[in-house]
Amino acid sequence: MNLINNEMEAANGVKIPQIGFGVYKLTKGEDFESAVGEAIRVGYRHFDTAKIYGNEESLGKEIQKSQIAREEFFITSKVWNTDLGYKSTKRAFEQTCKNLKVEYLDMYLIHFAAPHYVEAWRAMEELYVEGKVKVIGVANFEIQHLEKLMKYSKIMPMVNQIETHPEFQQNELHDYLIEHQILHEAWAPLGQGNIELLKNPELKKIAMNHNKTVAQVILRWHIQRNIIIIPKSSNPKRIKENFQLFDFELTSEEMDRINQLNTGKRYSHSPTGYMINPIYNKLMKVFIK
Repeated sequence: MNLINNEMEAANGVKIPQIGFGVYKLTKGEDFESAVGEAIRVGYRHFDTAKIYGNEESLGKEIQKSQIAREEFFITSKVWNTDLGYKSTKRAFEQTCKNLKVEYLDMYLIHFAAPHYVEAWRAMEELYVEGKVKVIGVANFEIQHLEKLMKYSKIMPMVNQIETHPEFQQNELHDYLIEHQILHEAWAPLGQGNIELLKNPELKKIAMNHNKTVAQVILRWHIQRNIIIIPKSSNPKRIKENFQLFDFELTSEEMDRINQLNTGKRYSHSPTGYMINPIYNKLMKVFIK
């Protein structure tokens, strides 16, 4: 079963599947194998992981198990805060490739704008020039972080992966990314599955108009904003639904109604400040395990 997916073109011409599958908080073992296996069966080829998630090896095994050619997949991982730096980022990259059992990555991101991210970016530029990664970018970067990075970079970030959903639309940053030819990728595109958001009356009305779920309407809203999305689920029905987004289209009036839901409400912490806290780094390692 291969459902339709769209592709977004990075500034260097590399095409990125617009719908990816996130594996954050998917634990290793049978649940992970079942979820990723089902995602591959449905047609997902873009998978998003990170060193801190602790499941790179499991993802690599599932991709190998599929017996689908490596070049058909688009694999993303991220370098964690404690590995930022020129040499340490290169070491982290090599370990990630080893974990995933791949010779190259399709996309590699700096997970947060933590200390030494400029030095880390220099390493990533070299990895890109050497052909070890096709797309380099960042995650959780705000405008101030991007502007600092641009002062020292030879290659612009091609992607910025940030929290984005109807209640936190990131409009100013979204416009900035468009202006600088940086693709916008949304993590938590469904607001981390928040019940209040999924039961929103306006969204339910729009969903009924299209005979779709509220989640599908939200994801379609992202698609029409030209945002890459990485929804996550371990439920086979939802995994399939999250991929069925190209058989309907929201009207401009429906898009406007969803745009009105923007309250500036995050479901995670602001990336400014807390990610540079050493205590936070330790807690994240425990929390994600």
